[in-house]
Amino acid sequence: MRLLVVVPSDTDPPARLGEWLTAAGLELDERHLDAGDPVPADLSAHDGLLVLGGPQSSLDDTAAELGPVRELLARATADDVPTLAICLGAQLLAQAAGGSTRVRPDGPEVGATLVARRDAAETDPVFTGLPLSPDVIAWHHDEVERLPQGAVVLAANPVCDVQAFRLGSAVYGLQFHVETTPAMTASWAEHDPVGVAATGLDAAEVSAQAEAVHPDLEQVWSPFAGRFAELVRSRAATR
Repeated sequence: MRLLVVVPSDTDPPARLGEWLTAAGLELDERHLDAGDPVPADLSAHDGLLVLGGPQSSLDDTAAELGPVRELLARATADDVPTLAICLGAQLLAQAAGGSTRVRPDGPEVGATLVARRDAAETDPVFTGLPLSPDVIAWHHDEVERLPQGAVVLAANPVCDVQAFRLGSAVYGLQFHVETTPAMTASWAEHDPVGVAATGLDAAEVSAQAEAVHPDLEQVWSPFAGRFAELVRSRAATR
């Protein structure tokens, strides 16, 4: 069971999410855009797709490396291939499937926060079993403005109406992060003064709050990763 992992920036590697998916039996084929790794045109050699985040903006037409990622996400959506797209990845997914993104009008959402499950999550094969308001890490300056036709919202919060959504039966976008380590969020805080300023805290406080929720992230999102791996396993069994 091979999972293609697209890493738009080495500031956001698969990290703990990669460990959980590997523990669930998936083989990760990582493609790092910073290193110039090619992005396949399709998923014929893979059973699923993971697209991570990065400091690039989904609205930046000069970020040429993101074009092939959008094309791959469009193909994955059309074929209903098990897909998990995180933060920037979720925004690219929305664009690829016919939706749109924008700069957040109220400024960046940054740091440890909560999201709330929507009713549709109760019967979703991956989101079922999550707490009503799980901890997550938010770190985005842009957001989904308009969802693609047929998208189902699975999580939201008062700051962001679309925190998670599903297309088809197996394609997921998460605006938030679950893959992080405390070292990653500390580095993000150090290198994103605009995002940190939006919180009203300093970088050390944002980092400390993020570090404090990481044990809860593992407790909630490691089983979530296992359920996503089961989707990938089910597709592999039918090929």
